[in-house]
Amino acid sequence: MSKSIKSILAIGLVAFVAACAQQQQAEEEFVVVEPVSQEPVYTGKYK
Repeated sequence: MSKSIKSILAIGLVAFVAACAQQQQAEEEFVVVEPVSQEPVYTGKYK
């Protein structure tokens, strides 16, 4: 293959990899953690 075809393919490959990398970074995961137990409440007395 000629040098121009190889360079066009190389640029296309780099652009494809860059586009895939940007798509993965755009996704964000949110993790919601439910409390396991209730927090103690102050009653005013020592037990």
